[in-house]
Amino acid sequence: MLMPKRVKRRKQFRGRMKGQAMRGNRIQHGDFGIVAKEPAWITSNQIEAARIAMTRYIKRGGNVWIKIFPDKPVTAKPAETRMGKGKGAPDYWVAVVKPGRVMFELNGVAEPVAREALRLAMHKLPLKCKVYSKEQLERDLAEKEEQIQVKAAERRARREENANA
Repeated sequence: MLMPKRVKRRKQFRGRMKGQAMRGNRIQHGDFGIVAKEPAWITSNQIEAARIAMTRYIKRGGNVWIKIFPDKPVTAKPAETRMGKGKGAPDYWVAVVKPGRVMFELNGVAEPVAREALRLAMHKLPLKCKVYSKEQLERDLAEKEEQIQVKAAERRARREENANA
């Protein structure tokens, strides 16, 4: 299982998973990747299960990159324990994934094989995902960026209109 070698603090706050992934939202190494469509915590066991499913299907051909790392400890109190007496002990590790995050990348195999391997890996994960090729993802990100620019220009125009009125 993946987990940090050592951490500065044993326990963390739960935090929030608001917004889109600003980093790790492009396919860097491979030709195909799994992109998250919703926010989730992904445990080290789930990451390992997805990795095994992919590598088994491609029969150790090609390369697999795991782009997420479980660096957040999740605590749990023992069953049938009364309330109070502090926070529980660290139980397992999770990676915080926001929508748009590329979680796994794959190359060195044919497209149908890669898509099927990534589809099998997606079934091991607790969130909605989509398989993208590098070109397809770049196109989608460019379209989103263009939409953001158009909305920003409309907002500026409206602001200037209100200031002049």
